[in-house]
Amino acid sequence: MMAEPRVFLLSCVVQDYAWGKLGSDSEVAQLWAGGDSGRKIEPNKPYAELWMGTHPKGDALITENRVSQKTLGQWIAAHPDSLGAKVREVFQDQLPFLFKVLSVRLALSIQAHPDKALAKKLHAQFPQHYPDDNHKPEMAIALTPFRGLCGFRPISEIVGFLKAIPEFRALIGQEAAQQLESSAEDPSKEAEQRKVLQQCFTCMMQSGKKELAEQLNLLVQRVTQQVERAEDVSYCIGDLLLTLHSQFPGDIGCFAIYFLNVVTLQPGEAMYLGANEPHAYLEGDCVECMACSDNTVRAGLTPKFIDVDTLCAMLTYIPAPAADKLFTPTPVSGDPYALLYNPPVPDFSVIKIEVPSSTSQYRVTQLDSASILLLVRGQASSQGIHGKISLHPGSVLFMSANESITLTVDPSQNLLLFRACCML
Repeated sequence: MMAEPRVFLLSCVVQDYAWGKLGSDSEVAQLWAGGDSGRKIEPNKPYAELWMGTHPKGDALITENRVSQKTLGQWIAAHPDSLGAKVREVFQDQLPFLFKVLSVRLALSIQAHPDKALAKKLHAQFPQHYPDDNHKPEMAIALTPFRGLCGFRPISEIVGFLKAIPEFRALIGQEAAQQLESSAEDPSKEAEQRKVLQQCFTCMMQSGKKELAEQLNLLVQRVTQQVERAEDVSYCIGDLLLTLHSQFPGDIGCFAIYFLNVVTLQPGEAMYLGANEPHAYLEGDCVECMACSDNTVRAGLTPKFIDVDTLCAMLTYIPAPAADKLFTPTPVSGDPYALLYNPPVPDFSVIKIEVPSSTSQYRVTQLDSASILLLVRGQASSQGIHGKISLHPGSVLFMSANESITLTVDPSQNLLLFRACCML
């Protein structure tokens, strides 16, 4: 009898959240359909997220009929050694990460993910809103130009908006605005700046519905007229303001762009979002990896449950320029085609692999960690102890710890692969 393979293909779950790109515009849809020839893309359906992992809301199915378990979660439970010795020990026999592709058409909510201590508390108090007790640091790597809000801007930039945009100032309130302005003059008082920043942001997030509607309408009206007269509206990020207002009319998130950095990632660029860091994805396609959790505290740009008080209390309030939000990968020694995105948490890392079509073979090396390999572009195949495996865009491969495979690269196109793993 043949031994059960320890490297095998997965069939992964798509989430059809309303903010996803529609039909074939969605990278998620293309990869999902590419992964299985029986799948047809519906033109008007949102394809928001492809989930690759063992999370109960999207446990990957195993397509290899020589494997007796039906899902990856079941298979790992039966073969915990596949995780690797260190991962088993640190993460109690669980796959510690969730790997995703996102295709964003409408802005996602302004949100932050709790650290472990807060996650435990929120889950105990409100399990219907916070489904598990884990933290959820995450990292996004752009596949197409990808725009998002990430972390608090430098105080000087926020003060600039308070001076240039009377509606923003009215919403914060004169007193809080003046406090922020005077704290900006003395950068040595970092703790005080953070406190005043928290006051200002909380003032805005807790402003009354009527006042918010009034100020937002005034601002949107003025910017709309300026755009019609072909005037420059960059002083108030007018293009983004009007986009968000058209997606979420009257939402407080429209003003959050004056507090948070607007970051545009080019393909291959990444941002890392630690616990309690405010962010919102706005548009584009990305590969995302995170700790295996679905805990999100939201406060704007969303029809979902909003928890403004928790969000305002938990955030980091560390001002920093947008450039600081870019997360730089490092070369992988001995592999000229690989770059490692290794964030400051133990739960996950991602390796981006780009193999030129002139290279006939590429070896996916063994790691002391289970890993999930996603093929985004190109074609490849493998003949070996795991049987014949054909990979094309959308193929997702589970690799047990300490297993490797050699890919034969189709010469018609460069290969682009992403590999999620746990580097302890």
